[in-house]
Amino acid sequence: MSSLQGYVDRKVLLVLQDGRAIVGTLAGFDQKSNIVLADSKERVYSVEDGVEEIPLGLYLVKGEMICLVGELDEEIDKSVDLATVRAEPIPPIRYG
Repeated sequence: MSSLQGYVDRKVLLVLQDGRAIVGTLAGFDQKSNIVLADSKERVYSVEDGVEEIPLGLYLVKGEMICLVGELDEEIDKSVDLATVRAEPIPPIRYG
């Protein structure tokens, strides 16, 4: 939990159990690893159309839905033309 403290006010990427990728500025978190992102966007990956960014704004993500939290290098992220990136969407996690 305390390792999230180092990401506060930094741009992060969350990968969720349902396969969504959310990018935003980590505004806060709690003891259950629920995360609040400011200026967030969902990145939707496609093999045909590149990456679409859907604005979400201020966004709360339940900790139990998060698979991965990673800090983004803002310079590198800004230099990438997402329209040229082709990728398969991340499949959701299935239990059972």
